[in-house]
Amino acid sequence: MAIGTADLPDLPDPDGPEDRPAPAGNPGWLNEEELQFVRGRTPVLYVEAVPVRLDGLGKVIEVGLLLRSTAEGHLTRAFVSGRVRFGEPLREALFRHLENDLGPMAFPQMPTTLMPAQVAEYFPMPGISQYVDERQHAVSLVYVVPVTGSCDPRQDALEVTWMTPEDALAADTLNELPGGRGELLRQVLSTVGC
Repeated sequence: MAIGTADLPDLPDPDGPEDRPAPAGNPGWLNEEELQFVRGRTPVLYVEAVPVRLDGLGKVIEVGLLLRSTAEGHLTRAFVSGRVRFGEPLREALFRHLENDLGPMAFPQMPTTLMPAQVAEYFPMPGISQYVDERQHAVSLVYVVPVTGSCDPRQDALEVTWMTPEDALAADTLNELPGGRGELLRQVLSTVGC
């Protein structure tokens, strides 16, 4: 049975608080049951961002990683990330997730091109790719995004930890990134000279 977007009701934002009302006429929102259905049948498109701070010459001097707590109470590091909604341009999705995770005063410097630093394909089964997401098959466009303002993490992030590129690429930090994202961070930062 095919599901058309006209058949979907207005539902809470899956990337934000459940109690926030959905804007009228937004068919891109799915409830948890619909999201499970989609995740089980088709790849889901994500954007991920590694926030950085630059010096006056454009060299990366700090890398920002989110600190999150899992449902089991473990602390992990994470990128800014989230799904692209139906009908949402990539640039807007990237900006929305940066603002959701870093706060409205982060002032991200959006990339002039939509070419990502890396493309990652996550699978629910280990061994197909170095990237694993037990929930779904997902394709993620990963960007390095300079931010110039102050970051006040929101949603489920506990804090934004700013560290030197060397500290971000240290084995201990890379091991705190689940699902192969440690290697992804290494690859992404290499595109900006780290």
